[in-house]
Amino acid sequence: MPVALLALAISAFAIGTTEFVIMGLLPEVATDLGVSIPGAGLLISGYALGVVIGAPLLTVLGGRLPRKKMLLGLMVLFIAGNLVSAMADTYGVLMSGRVIAALAHGAFFGVGSVVAADLVAPQRRASAIALMFTGLTVANVLGVPMGTALGQALGWRSTFWAVTVLGVIGLLGIVFLVPRQQAQGGNLRSELAVFRNPQVWLALLMTTFGFAGVFASFTYIAPMMTEVAGFSSGAVTWLLVLFGVGLFAGNLLGGKAADRSVMKSTIFILIALAAILTAFVFTAHSPVLAAITIVLFGAAGFATVPPLQMRVMQTAEGAPALASAANIAAFNLGNAGGAWLGGLAIERGLGYTAPNWIGALLAVGGLAVAIVSVFLDRRVRSGTGSESFEALQKTRKIDAVAN
Repeated sequence: MPVALLALAISAFAIGTTEFVIMGLLPEVATDLGVSIPGAGLLISGYALGVVIGAPLLTVLGGRLPRKKMLLGLMVLFIAGNLVSAMADTYGVLMSGRVIAALAHGAFFGVGSVVAADLVAPQRRASAIALMFTGLTVANVLGVPMGTALGQALGWRSTFWAVTVLGVIGLLGIVFLVPRQQAQGGNLRSELAVFRNPQVWLALLMTTFGFAGVFASFTYIAPMMTEVAGFSSGAVTWLLVLFGVGLFAGNLLGGKAADRSVMKSTIFILIALAAILTAFVFTAHSPVLAAITIVLFGAAGFATVPPLQMRVMQTAEGAPALASAANIAAFNLGNAGGAWLGGLAIERGLGYTAPNWIGALLAVGGLAVAIVSVFLDRRVRSGTGSESFEALQKTRKIDAVAN
């Protein structure tokens, strides 16, 4: 694999750390800023909505920039957002810093996915994307636990100072390791035209439901483990390490599976995710079973990333960067929705394991969308779908002109 993928993974590590580390610091942030745990959980939703807004918007605005310059600009924005978070003295300022950093997130992974895919042979594109996203998984193995431990020892603001330094390292990695890239976009109208394809929307919907299922549970993993499983707050760091180990393995395995069959792997992984989240409702009451389930949950949750990202790029060949950024927005729309629904269940008095039920149902929703997408694909291949109908109409028009 090209060394440029290392630079993308380093930046992904910084971005992943700032996105996920807040989960382990929810109790500290809530206590310091005088808000409830669900209120602190909205910092996750706010970040996710920032990604939803920034991903397509910044991708379109920077469409004529060379890809390397685009990535550098996005990392500068990311660094600025984390500086604001590190200096925040109120909930509102912290939320603002989270949103600023989030604006860069989606566009970075959208453009970065296209860069990663273009660096390798076609049959290894999903694996290349998975390697870039390995930065996210390593962030959960190392960045998030270390950031959590740092925040618990020196205050949660120290974590955001550390993330700012990581962002600078990622910026330097892009400067020195990523080769010059052509402009990422062309005609805006032609790029937007890919969204007329219903399969693009189905791919985005699969992503939204699938990751809503992940974040409905993962957002509240810290209070779930301390209040239900009986772990100490210090043990949360090591539980996040276990989750990160699962992420790392699941992401790489998901990439290899997607290289063989994108949709088959998507369906299988969503089934596994729904089953694991259902089991987590019960295993959360046992420290040993909870720890085992966390590993499996991490593996299933992030095994979805490569096939879902490849699916949207397959269905939007005319505008891969924009569609890829839109898919990152869909990931984070799912994050926001899942975190909100999980917090709502807790606020209604359903307990800290209720988000697992919600996550399982959301994963089943993603599975249903995937089955519909496969069905439509088969209809098109058999000549009964809308694309075949449109092709037939064009042929008739050509024949009429010829006659």
